Amino acid sequence: MSLERVRQLPLDLPAGSAARGYISPELDVPLELPFTVVRGGQPGPRLLVTAGIHGAEYASIEAAVRLAQTSPQALSGTLLVLPIVNLPAYRTRSIYLNPIDGKNLNRCFPGEAGGSFAEQLAFWLVENAIKGSDAYIDLHGGDLNEALTPFTIFIQGDQRSRALAEVFGLPLLVSSSPSGTSITAGYRSGIPSILAEAGGNGLWPEADVGVLEHGVRQVMQHLGMLAGKPEPKPTRQLGEFAWLRSEHDGLWYPKVAAGQQVQPGQDIGHIATPFGKVLQPVTAPIAGIVLFAVTSLAINVGDPLYGIGA
Repeated sequence: MSLERVRQLPLDLPAGSAARGYISPELDVPLELPFTVVRGGQPGPRLLVTAGIHGAEYASIEAAVRLAQTSPQALSGTLLVLPIVNLPAYRTRSIYLNPIDGKNLNRCFPGEAGGSFAEQLAFWLVENAIKGSDAYIDLHGGDLNEALTPFTIFIQGDQRSRALAEVFGLPLLVSSSPSGTSITAGYRSGIPSILAEAGGNGLWPEADVGVLEHGVRQVMQHLGMLAGKPEPKPTRQLGEFAWLRSEHDGLWYPKVAAGQQVQPGQDIGHIATPFGKVLQPVTAPIAGIVLFAVTSLAINVGDPLYGIGA
């Protein structure tokens, strides 16, 4: 199989064909991002699937790699897969922030053509991949230092996004309108968009990879891109998403794990000095389920500790 090196995504392929290779966006920092375009034998919608916006969320990246193997003969419409969007963060195994400008790519959308690296990359993705799609799925998971229970975020008040989240089939749904994210940029471009999360701690077990791959294929069936009908699964919607952050540099001692239920005021951990002095007791602000939990001993000012959904 020959791999193309291109300056523009080859979206107008002949029916029943595929193109795979590397695209070089016009950014200040040279990149060659892997891509796959699969054009089905029958007409249909265009679905964009991205992963690696955070470069160390490996279950999502592997799920996207597998989805890129979809056969053109089995497909109606077009599937565009960008499995490692934030390549510098992937190569350096960087958590949260990319190493070029120190910014979190998923807080930089819709980006700026003349901005810093992350802003340029976000702008390129919006203009060249998100716009023109009929649906968008951004795959994520817990970072190298995070354990996570699977959930899907959909845009608050957007019924089309909610329908995709329900079909994707992860047990927990979060209704949100997060600022600066990929799916908010998709929504503002008129495209139903969801962010699905599974995996974490630098691992990519089959269960987490498989649940993300299966969820995307469920959405493809829902959109008429693959044969068959999605099998509905019970979901639970969470309407509030509380983030807890560190107020100190120090050592982090969590007391609850991802997937556990907590109650308001419950002692769920503390941050201490290397000499054992407690700097910050951490209590649950709401009743809910722990969606993600930072598991590293090392903690810095401003780092996330937990995400709790209510």
